[in-house]
Amino acid sequence: MVRIVLVQGDITAEAADAIVNAANTSLLGGGGVDGAIHRKGGPEILAACQDLRRSHYGKGLPVGRAVATTAGRLPARHVIHTVGPVWSPEVDRSESLASCYRESLRVADELGDRTVAFPAISTGIYGWPMEDGARIAVETVRAAPTEVEEVRFVLFDARAYAAFEAAVGQERP
Repeated sequence: MVRIVLVQGDITAEAADAIVNAANTSLLGGGGVDGAIHRKGGPEILAACQDLRRSHYGKGLPVGRAVATTAGRLPARHVIHTVGPVWSPEVDRSESLASCYRESLRVADELGDRTVAFPAISTGIYGWPMEDGARIAVETVRAAPTEVEEVRFVLFDARAYAAFEAAVGQERP
């Protein structure tokens, strides 16, 4: 079973086999976690993402999918990019959000990564309510068939940490 660890801090500082990037569909950087990973990871990450756009993802990475690149200058072996859904009060996109976590773990398994650091996908500019995002993240990671040994949810602030702490406490293995 996957061990879940909560960390309040900067995901770009996490030493892990893989760091998950809450990317946008272009894979070419943006704001929030995505921009921070591209800035701190350096031009190697952008170059790898540009190669992916040219070779496999000409129209961009679809929501709920995941793909890996080098981690560049980050303290990790890989960056796993996944595109979360934009939250909508009218349309239930929970399965797309859950898919981000499952697909990222699948990619980590393919790469042989055993420690994976996740941000709170879609809970920033994409507007997903933090408590619901935390619940989906924790339930999905606990239910996913994976060889990953440790999942770290690296949370930017105390509010996100508290939401994930509550989700971890409410869910029983």
